[in-house]
Amino acid sequence: MELKDVVMKLSDAYGVSGHEANSAELVMSLFKDLADEIRVDRMGNIIMLKRGSKPETAKVMLAAHYDEIGMIVKRIEQGGFLRVAQVGGIDQRILPSMEVIVHGRKDIPGVFSACPPHLQTDEDRKKAWKMDDLVIDCGYGEDELKKLVRVGDIVSFRRRCIELANGRLAGKSMDDRCCLAAIWQCATELKKMEHDADVYYVATVQEEITYGGGLTATFGIMPDIGIAVDVGFAAMPGISDDDADKMGEGPNAETAPDVNRKVFGKIRKVASDYGINLQVSVSGRPGGTDAFPMQTTGAGVATAILGVPIRYMHTSVETLELEDVKKCGRLMAYFCASVDKEFKEGLTCCLKS
Repeated sequence: MELKDVVMKLSDAYGVSGHEANSAELVMSLFKDLADEIRVDRMGNIIMLKRGSKPETAKVMLAAHYDEIGMIVKRIEQGGFLRVAQVGGIDQRILPSMEVIVHGRKDIPGVFSACPPHLQTDEDRKKAWKMDDLVIDCGYGEDELKKLVRVGDIVSFRRRCIELANGRLAGKSMDDRCCLAAIWQCATELKKMEHDADVYYVATVQEEITYGGGLTATFGIMPDIGIAVDVGFAAMPGISDDDADKMGEGPNAETAPDVNRKVFGKIRKVASDYGINLQVSVSGRPGGTDAFPMQTTGAGVATAILGVPIRYMHTSVETLELEDVKKCGRLMAYFCASVDKEFKEGLTCCLKS
């Protein structure tokens, strides 16, 4: 399978935070020939081990979350309309007229309401709709709908990934499925290489709401080195260059308080050695990815953050350049192959970079 197909399949799959099982089978099928062991823990994390030739060397964990933002039904109203609450950080400005799928007793298509501008006041037309102002219309009457949908059912965006010009793709849940595709690319590359360390490819759950999957998966593995693979902001009109990376210019590595300087330095050196352009962003505080729970699990894990720049984050048209995903995967493979016992032992002291 080609990387583009992997990205598109993962983007199209449904798996709102806490309900990732809908996409778990797809993830496992993609990695079945690339890992020596695959298991699912109680939280729903998918943990896939690629054994090294010298497993005593180190344990390296590459983690990307496979949950996505979505909604949950909180009320069925008169006339057959659904009131929902958001699961994860949805940009509510995108919701009016958005197509959705309500995962009830069966999957039901629906649309978010959108009051025609003709019926809005001048003041209303200047405002973004709030979640409490919107309802979902599935076409059913109230009694019919109650036979199919219950309070607590999950709602996801109905969107198919599309190809744009210049090797770019747009779709829902690129955050963080494209980084899981980057790990797939890494696994494909690493299968051809000799490597000492055991490498764990991990698809974590619930990152968009609790970071619970990153915490529990790390506790179950207790790696020596952890890399949280997550998306970053790509340059576009209206965004400062200080807050964004350029699409097509390679993967991004973040330096922040929760980033181990020696792991970060190794990633940067490997990128240079193999001619992979690495973009670096700076954050003054930890948070926003699985890196922080990974770093603080147990006695601590030497952690770094690597990822892919995307546009329009937390919408249903998150946009990326495929070459960035490929290079991110290659970089992780070369990094994993470079980890030896000496490097692991050097991680116990981080006084010098």
